[in-house]
Amino acid sequence: MVRKKLLALTALLSAGALALSACGASNSGGGSGEASGTAAATPDQKWADCKPSDGAKDTSSMDADSKKDITIGAFNGWDESFATAGLIKNVLEKDGYKVTIKGFDAGPGYTGVAGGDIDLITDGWLPLTHADYIKKYGDKLENLGCWYDNAKLTIAVNKDSKAQSIADLKSMGKEYNNTLYGIEAGAGLTKTTQNSAIPKYGLDNMNFKVSSTPAMLSQLKKSTTAKQDIAVTLWRPHWAYDAFPVRDLKDPKGAMGGAEVLYSFGRPGFEKDFPKAAQLVKNMAFDDKNLSSLENVMFSDDKYGGENQEKAVAEWAKDNPDWIKNWQAGKLQVK
Repeated sequence: MVRKKLLALTALLSAGALALSACGASNSGGGSGEASGTAAATPDQKWADCKPSDGAKDTSSMDADSKKDITIGAFNGWDESFATAGLIKNVLEKDGYKVTIKGFDAGPGYTGVAGGDIDLITDGWLPLTHADYIKKYGDKLENLGCWYDNAKLTIAVNKDSKAQSIADLKSMGKEYNNTLYGIEAGAGLTKTTQNSAIPKYGLDNMNFKVSSTPAMLSQLKKSTTAKQDIAVTLWRPHWAYDAFPVRDLKDPKGAMGGAEVLYSFGRPGFEKDFPKAAQLVKNMAFDDKNLSSLENVMFSDDKYGGENQEKAVAEWAKDNPDWIKNWQAGKLQVK
């Protein structure tokens, strides 16, 4: 799932993110998965201004929805899509709903919601990655708010190592065995690292080891377990931030691009048909800690590895009762 998601970054970031960062744009996209084909040249920056939990309110005093059947579309290869869909399903079904999650590529997912065949999607990447879909279908979608505002590409290191900025790798390369571990050659993350980060920070001293996402994560696990310094290309959201002691390097030159915001969208008439469920969706707000924790339980090899997702979500919800309670009460706070 992760492999497919990152391979499809090429069209987005090669065509759009590098050009945007070159002209000083503050948001060059961090999305992945099936992008819209070509990145929008002038993304609508209003989508970057959303704050998670805007419009939140307590759902406990709301009347139950008379309709109970809801279909959520989750984007194939996008972990956060299945994580949020699964969590909504977990809570709503305890309230008597029948929720079905169906996997789609992004294009058919947006088409299905706009056409009313899918009730809800939770993984709209804006203002850049899905800009073309919003341009095409936006007037047919109900905006149910944003729930995460730090989706981006990164270069990360083990928490106890000395480098603080990507620039430090030029002088501190030996401490990281002069190696930067990457993922697939065709991934946009790889292209951005090769074409932007390495030349902008002069990292010719680093051996950029391009391989695969599983290989990078395996090396990250091996090195952090052995308490050895390591530098890798990574992205947010990702469960690795919960599974391993890693942190992002600062990027003062903006070489890796800015952060995007993740939105939920409903079909036409969704909020009228499901006012309580729609409000619960609006209440959803994740910070990096909680989102990486949920994804870690669901997708890391040491946990459920993408299998038994309902059981994985139920386990996380049981271990995080305060988060669930605050979500329903509209009290989630994102720092």
